[in-house]
Amino acid sequence: MAITANQVKDLREMTGAGMMDCKAALVEADGDMDKAVKLLREKGLAKAAKKADRVASQGIVKINFSNGNKAASVIEVNSETDFVSKNEEFTEFVGKLSGIVLDKDINTVDELLSSPYGDEGTVKDALNNRIAKIGENMSIRRFKKFAEPGCVYTGYVHGGGVIGVIVGLKTDASYDEISVTGKDVAMQIASMRPKFISEADVDALYIENEKEIMTQQVINEGKAPEMVEKIVKGKLMKEIKDVCLESQKFVKDAEITVKQYVENAAKTLGKPIKIESMLRYEVGEGIEKKEENFAEEVAKQIG
Repeated sequence: MAITANQVKDLREMTGAGMMDCKAALVEADGDMDKAVKLLREKGLAKAAKKADRVASQGIVKINFSNGNKAASVIEVNSETDFVSKNEEFTEFVGKLSGIVLDKDINTVDELLSSPYGDEGTVKDALNNRIAKIGENMSIRRFKKFAEPGCVYTGYVHGGGVIGVIVGLKTDASYDEISVTGKDVAMQIASMRPKFISEADVDALYIENEKEIMTQQVINEGKAPEMVEKIVKGKLMKEIKDVCLESQKFVKDAEITVKQYVENAAKTLGKPIKIESMLRYEVGEGIEKKEENFAEEVAKQIG
């Protein structure tokens, strides 16, 4: 199939690889973007591609907690522009939605949209009212509620709502006792983007995919066949440590890991603390932006 300039441009932005390398990968992958990314990684021409590299939509992430922090909620609502995401009425609306998620047993966006919203009717009605008033499309993208028995929840919001993190700590301690520790862990998650809590949680499919890519990389580097397996094993072990929260170097003290930091905090407190759950939302991650040519748009309006 014919490869377009836009496809090459998109792949280059996602991987940082050269234009000709991107075009060759797309030709080899028959236009399949994911396969092209994988090919570039195997050839050592691209870093691990993340869907977050295609962040485009605007909006805000809000987190909320129950009294005593025994439950928590996080929600992302998108808007078309950054201007609207900073609008006071919009942020207040998203904050109320996070409260509804926290208070009710809701599992889907449709269920949330049909939930009551004061004297405006349903959440969907309230959303449509704001779309009409502000003059810009908005959408409720995702949310999650946490209420695991024996857990105390903490969180962190970065950049006024660009990133929101929830951390569940299994502990007998109160929120006041673990609030600093919890926030530190949440900030670590916001900064370092771990995929798993511990090595025991690493998905087998993730390991298999990374192993396949690393094997091809090592082969392409011309290493001796008998050394490939050993080299890949070492690279994979390092990769797993990097994507697991507990084995990451603690951002506030690189001499210890996050696991050691939490263990030290528990020892000082005299009560056990275990990282039980985590969730990191970043506004627009994985959503591709529809690029507009402003000059063309103005010409259309004039025409």
